[in-house]
Amino acid sequence: MGKTDKISYQAKSAVLFIVFNRPDRTHKVFDQIRKARPSRLYIAADGPRFDQEGEEQLCRKTRSILDKIDWDCKIHTLLRDKNLGCKKAVSSAITWFFSQEEEGIILEDDCLPSDSFFGFCDILLEKYRNDNRVRHISGCNFQQGQKWGNSTYYFSNISHVWGWATWKRVWNEYDLALSGYSRHDVKRQFSNIYNDQMIIDSWAEIFSQVKAGQINSWAYPLGFMNYFNNGLCIIPNDNLVSNIGFGENATHTQNQDSLNANIPLHEITEIKHPTSFVPEKQADEFSLSYEFNIAEKKRKQQLLRRRIKKWFKSFFIDHQMVHETSSSVSS
Repeated sequence: MGKTDKISYQAKSAVLFIVFNRPDRTHKVFDQIRKARPSRLYIAADGPRFDQEGEEQLCRKTRSILDKIDWDCKIHTLLRDKNLGCKKAVSSAITWFFSQEEEGIILEDDCLPSDSFFGFCDILLEKYRNDNRVRHISGCNFQQGQKWGNSTYYFSNISHVWGWATWKRVWNEYDLALSGYSRHDVKRQFSNIYNDQMIIDSWAEIFSQVKAGQINSWAYPLGFMNYFNNGLCIIPNDNLVSNIGFGENATHTQNQDSLNANIPLHEITEIKHPTSFVPEKQADEFSLSYEFNIAEKKRKQQLLRRRIKKWFKSFFIDHQMVHETSSSVSS
């Protein structure tokens, strides 16, 4: 058992805060970090795109969070002059972080944590520090109120990155280009994990697009690496991080009507650990079915099958009528 005090708890782990050009959201998230008062704080900021009017000023306003650090902590900054883009900026910032830390908590500027998120991460980073089965600690929960087991968290194969924590031992294996893997690896690996062919095909398509540079994401390579290493990921049964960045200006989360947008935050005061190390497959399939819109894909597939069946039936009926007519004329 581990206990966290949601009012006065001070984060033990180092925190990396990754920001860019959204000052309002950034300051809101930073206020939560400020309440946790980590003793080691890393701030990484991508540079402005100079072809975007007003972005340099937005970046300056975003970086003004440095003026709000009013507690005793060791500050590290990586403030870029030039824009690297989401994929390279975030992945290189995490590499910079783990070049100096053995473990830690990572937050982006649109991931609003609850007060107890930091204690949750601290306890689990320590508990699973030397357990290579566990590779990832998530703060968010996409189960829409469903609970899995009687513990504070459950194990998953999915690496959610809206507020998370991990160890240097995991990030050392990170491969942004996924250079050691092919589409065939994905099909085979995911066939060992999931039974739904559409989920398998969806992952294979995403993998191909990431490899081809068609998806600007640092997170998918991390997820694939955890899948390929059969790693367990921790998911809290109550949501501890809410993504407040959905909207037109977002890189990936543009659908403001998404069920995963602005999920209410919860607090926990006690952590009960699960006794078995088995991923909850039904929970994962629930999340992925929504993310990949599996129900709609299956509906379209069934519609296509009906149309093909109807076409074949019509073809054979017409063929039979032509045959009967020909036989009648010959008689």
